[in-house]
Amino acid sequence: MTGSQRHTEPLDVHLIAVRDGTAGTEVLLSRRAGDVYAAGCRHLPSGHLDGSWEHMVTALVRKTREETGVVVDPADVRAAVTVHHRSPAGGARLGVFFEVRRWHGTPQVTERAVCDAMGWFALDELPEPMVAYCRAGLDAYRAGARMGVHFQEPGDPLAYDPAVDRLLLVPDLSDRSALPEDTVRAFAEQAVGRITRWTDVSWARAESRVWRAYGAEGGTWYVKIHQNDRFHQREVDALRGWVPALGAAAPRLVAADAALRAVVLTAVGGRSLHGATYPPEQQRRIFHLIGQLAACIHTSAPPRPGGGALQVEKLGRHLDGARPHLAPGDEQFIRATAERAADLPALEVVPTHGDFQLRNLRWDEAADTLYVIDFERSEEGPAVRDFVRLSDVWYGRPDLLQAVMDGYGRLFTPEEEAQLTVLSVLDAVSGISYGAAHCDPELVERGHRTLARLRAVQGPDPHAAARGAAPDHHAATRGAAR
Repeated sequence: MTGSQRHTEPLDVHLIAVRDGTAGTEVLLSRRAGDVYAAGCRHLPSGHLDGSWEHMVTALVRKTREETGVVVDPADVRAAVTVHHRSPAGGARLGVFFEVRRWHGTPQVTERAVCDAMGWFALDELPEPMVAYCRAGLDAYRAGARMGVHFQEPGDPLAYDPAVDRLLLVPDLSDRSALPEDTVRAFAEQAVGRITRWTDVSWARAESRVWRAYGAEGGTWYVKIHQNDRFHQREVDALRGWVPALGAAAPRLVAADAALRAVVLTAVGGRSLHGATYPPEQQRRIFHLIGQLAACIHTSAPPRPGGGALQVEKLGRHLDGARPHLAPGDEQFIRATAERAADLPALEVVPTHGDFQLRNLRWDEAADTLYVIDFERSEEGPAVRDFVRLSDVWYGRPDLLQAVMDGYGRLFTPEEEAQLTVLSVLDAVSGISYGAAHCDPELVERGHRTLARLRAVQGPDPHAAARGAAPDHHAATRGAAR
């Protein structure tokens, strides 16, 4: 033992009675009154065990009846969270918080000497003032934690004050893999304040991680760890550079840490377009907004003269990975298409998203607003770079292509059509190689579709493209619809 005596803290039980209300989940709170601890503050119905003969559930049922007048069946009591608390005066205790969703009777004030009000409050908008100890238990409950420590310091107020919030959540073994590392959590909380809940929203890839973070005082952010320094710097440069020109259509950078390769971003609304289905009329509206958003991206900074021919130096490496998965004739077509890259005219370069596809686009149907996320592949390039992964989506749907072009404000030039073909082939090979190596069947399938589509338009002569006959992506779409 490091101390001179054993701990002999009392044990409290706390009732978290919750119901579905008009403002969402609501919790029952009373207001302390009279000559009691923290008079005037809101608090959960609670109390001590009567003695060694009484266990926790029996005590909760008894205190609930005594303080609120309602009857709870012990079978309806659920363990919520346990908090080890120390008051500013130094006294410590163990609080066990229980959730109850069913009871008999209507809650009302029954001990008027110590309580002068009782009511239902939105769990996401807790009232003030509230006993800091009680607020700690509710914050831990809202965070989904099983255990917390709330050791106040001498001089701390009895009422909850976010400036001296002492709650420390103890990670659950089952949640360990879903939480960011301690250094990342500390970085995020330094930027936005205490975070009460983390939800892992990463794609099924191990290279990068993304969490949705919920603040103790409300607010939602995204915390992202990049898979390498280059992606981190690209995203940070874009968020500090041209992305603010998109306004509310994109997240805002709150904080960045190059050593951790971490960023904290504001949350945007909407639902990911990846895998979502909509009626044709709504699809056309969405693709019109996609065209408008692409135009905003490409005009967020003045264009500059291009830097020469398209870079195809990585083709050999990607072909090595993709070759076992290619169809007969694919490699010949790929090489013939890549050969023409050196002869294509240089296009002006503009800011590009670099991964402009449905999974990085979110649509808020009620607000008719489109949002774009994930800028780690952003760099200057020809504008058509951002249409490579969308061209697979509008293939066979001339109405969607028309909607995109209407929103974008113009059609592609012949020079852009030629570059789009080469970029699409390179992206297909890269996707097949990466997808096969990282067990991502979606990338592999998309690469196969792209190659099959472009080969069907180009015809049986794989060298036609090398002689300047670039496939017309508009014609390809129109032809597939007939």
